[in-house]
Amino acid sequence: MVAATISRVSSRPGGGGLAASTIYAPRVRVHVRLFAALREQAGTGALDLDLPEGATVDAVWPALGLGDEPGGLLYALDRSYCDRAAALSEGDEVAVIPPVSGGDFRLSSEPLSLDAAVDEVRDEEAGAIATFVGTTRRHSRGRDVLHLEYEAYEGMAERTMADLASVLVERHELCKVAIHHRVGRVEIGETSVVIAVSAPHRAAALQACREAIDELKVSVPLWKKETYEGGEAWIGQGS
Repeated sequence: MVAATISRVSSRPGGGGLAASTIYAPRVRVHVRLFAALREQAGTGALDLDLPEGATVDAVWPALGLGDEPGGLLYALDRSYCDRAAALSEGDEVAVIPPVSGGDFRLSSEPLSLDAAVDEVRDEEAGAIATFVGTTRRHSRGRDVLHLEYEAYEGMAERTMADLASVLVERHELCKVAIHHRVGRVEIGETSVVIAVSAPHRAAALQACREAIDELKVSVPLWKKETYEGGEAWIGQGS
């Protein structure tokens, strides 16, 4: 922990002039990491900040002195996404994560287009674009499926997709990511999810695309109902 020095002037007892006293205000020092345009704006990708004891993550941006906070920023505390109200402690690492460069994260009640997702991730630095298309199959869990119905926590689902894309971009040094998912009724043979990933190299694009669908199934608040011959059943995340 560090301390800030604050000088205060007060009257001497008995009116004998002024006396100066020093108060030490407790501070915490945190390590801040910046990426992409934020790194360029600050002129560095890492720096330390001294903040008042009891400060929260919300205090980090004003302390950086980079002007008005841009929209869409995410924060991670010691490598885990966090709320702005999270308390800071001495030695914490705070990552300020800008929105994913390009890409798109959407829920749609209309048929999905693979071409639209691919167009979202085209980039001059990309040497490869990997895609995944999930379709509705006739047979599942030993039953004849008639159709599916998807329900999502709208707003949170798209934000979680964007969070997932941010992690993948940093992990694999990608260019862009797009994730489109259906909501509502989806017929047999129709597309339920489209993922497109662009990267300088094909190995990174292919690996990130696989991880995107695997992690989407367990982290994004989406549920599906299978309607089959003789009944129906809601299937939770991970399906």
